[in-house]
Amino acid sequence: MRSYLVRHAKAGQRDRWEGADAERPLSIAGRAQAEAIAERLVGVASGVLVSSPFVRCVQTLQPLAARLDADVVTDARLGEGATISDALAVLAEAGDGAVLCSHGDVIPDVVGALVRRGLQLTTRPLWKKGVIWTLDGDGDGYVEAGSERPV
Repeated sequence: MRSYLVRHAKAGQRDRWEGADAERPLSIAGRAQAEAIAERLVGVASGVLVSSPFVRCVQTLQPLAARLDADVVTDARLGEGATISDALAVLAEAGDGAVLCSHGDVIPDVVGALVRRGLQLTTRPLWKKGVIWTLDGDGDGYVEAGSERPV
């Protein structure tokens, strides 16, 4: 079993955005990152794409969705401030080849929880925007993970 956990691509600066933070879109650099994420995952993703409902997360997965002719499904359990147990539940429900997109406060918590359960890291952990975590499982849980930044 293999799943992918993506930190959303770059968005405009929080302190310069006048609207609700959940509506803050990707920046120009973020759109380029989203395209690079799509290019990296198009041959391996199952077509199950689950995102935080925040616009920047949905937009991060939209280029991949277009290439796979799939929909991005939103789930509040991946939103900012989500609990570890909620995010892990989404991961478990999504299945093999799924791509999940979340935030910088959620992903380190999820990876940390998996490490405490025996997950081995195959790369130095990367936490920047646009990073893809590849999580490999053996049927009983995730056993190995690595992070990469396609751009």
